Amino acid sequence: MVSHEKIVLLASGQKVPIIGLGTWKSEPGKVKQAVIDAIDAGYRHIDCALAYMNEGEVGAGLQEKLTDGTITRKDVFIVDKCWNTYHKRERVIECCKLSLKNLGLEYLDLYLIHWPFGYKEGDVLFPKDEENKLIITDIDYLETWEGMEDCVKLGLVRSIGFCNFNIEQIQRVMKNCSIKPVMLQVECHPYLNQKELIDFCHQHNIQVTAYSPLGSNDRPWAKPDDPSLLENPKLQEIAKKNGKTTAQVLLRFQIQRGVIVIPKSVTKERIVENIQLFDFKLSKEDMEEIENFNRGYRFCHLNWVKHHPHFPFKDQ
Repeated sequence: MVSHEKIVLLASGQKVPIIGLGTWKSEPGKVKQAVIDAIDAGYRHIDCALAYMNEGEVGAGLQEKLTDGTITRKDVFIVDKCWNTYHKRERVIECCKLSLKNLGLEYLDLYLIHWPFGYKEGDVLFPKDEENKLIITDIDYLETWEGMEDCVKLGLVRSIGFCNFNIEQIQRVMKNCSIKPVMLQVECHPYLNQKELIDFCHQHNIQVTAYSPLGSNDRPWAKPDDPSLLENPKLQEIAKKNGKTTAQVLLRFQIQRGVIVIPKSVTKERIVENIQLFDFKLSKEDMEEIENFNRGYRFCHLNWVKHHPHFPFKDQ
């Protein structure tokens, strides 16, 4: 495989490795070693978030590899996210600085708004009322975007973007921004291939990162009868034909679409396996068959906040 396949160029001029290490749901006590193993395996892109509550461990892993000379800060692309309880303009900077402190870094390569909707402002990440329901706010994500732009101007972050925004919300930001978004991170896999959204983003020079590219089997709200990508017989057949694992086929599928992937693992063997994607290529027929798996199925639906005015999945 040619080397340019491993890199995606952002509109800001930055280069992003097309595969990164995801850290959502990574077990406490295992994240530091996962980061170390990933960097040793060749990963140069780490995806983080304040809400994952493990930035300290990520930072410890990064610092160890920076200290031993395996990498310099410029070698690694670090992504973090502004959480829902920091949606006021001035609070965005506060959230960013908190993540930087946790990670032990001076700047982020990319900073994303985690969700277009906000929760009650404060230090409690998931504020709930007496009925155990999340307390929401109606702060406009355009105000949050102004805070994101402030972070760029202050030199805290290099580029900005968002997660889980729909086309209408992206268009609204683009019409009202002074610094354009360069990235959209969304759930994406063969059961939710996001073709329309990806095409829209690429037409507007916004790159796309797929989270849960393997189907997020360890999501907290998973049910026994939910569909499993890794156990799909047709995907297993394609994997066997190519001499690869089903996970590698799922990741390779995205790479051939020009989509960045951030599979999460804390197991060294899987971390290594997940980056071994550049010694094979899916055929046109394989790609078409996988694209036909699309059923609009969302593993990370967040239906418990679907009443929020800025909930992004209402039309699906």
